[in-house]
Amino acid sequence: MKKLFIPLIALCLTVSGCAELQQVASQLPQSGVMLSNADIAAGLREALDNGINKQVTKLTQTDGFYKNQMVKILLPEELQKVDKTLRDIGLSSLADEGLKMMNRAAEDAVKEAKPIFVSAVKNITFNDAKNILMGNDEAATSYLRVSTSTQLYSKFNPVIKSSFDKVGADKVWKQIITKYNQIPLVNKVNPDLTDYVTNEALNGVFKMIAVEEKDIRNNINARTSVLLKKVFAIQDNK
Repeated sequence: MKKLFIPLIALCLTVSGCAELQQVASQLPQSGVMLSNADIAAGLREALDNGINKQVTKLTQTDGFYKNQMVKILLPEELQKVDKTLRDIGLSSLADEGLKMMNRAAEDAVKEAKPIFVSAVKNITFNDAKNILMGNDEAATSYLRVSTSTQLYSKFNPVIKSSFDKVGADKVWKQIITKYNQIPLVNKVNPDLTDYVTNEALNGVFKMIAVEEKDIRNNINARTSVLLKKVFAIQDNK
């Protein structure tokens, strides 16, 4: 069969009616063997590892959240009036400090993410791999979100609480809310921000992994290994 297939490709390349066979041939590695399920799974693992190592690591650095406008954690909607009011009365530095504390806590928490991601990536099955490869631009990121969110939340939440305690964020926010509540005619607020910051940190992590996944899917130059080039060439022709 293989002996017949090679001259058939050569013949069809000279005939305009063989476009579909040319497309199939273009997906074959140089060895002439279609990629196996194991190859596809390995390629997706490599793509996810790249996203984790390249993008998530950035978030663990100082200002990884705070100076990244894609993921910077802002006040929840019900507290945005607090921020605006403080700035209106000349307390911008205090408002900035409160925002910085939230983002610092997220940066601390994300350091706990990598081992959980590594485990999830290793557990990608062959069936998962095929579905992910032929999915949308965030299919691999969505797989990670479903596979890891519960574990990540349980890891992030106590770290964020501890980080708030360590840097004195609880005192900063108490000062902010106290000053806000002293303003005449405002509705009093007293939020617990730990859960909010935990979820915002999770959203930021997955947003940055999605950035890397989209780049690999849509930019051939981002496929930095032979395996990535071969695997995502199949997706290009879906």
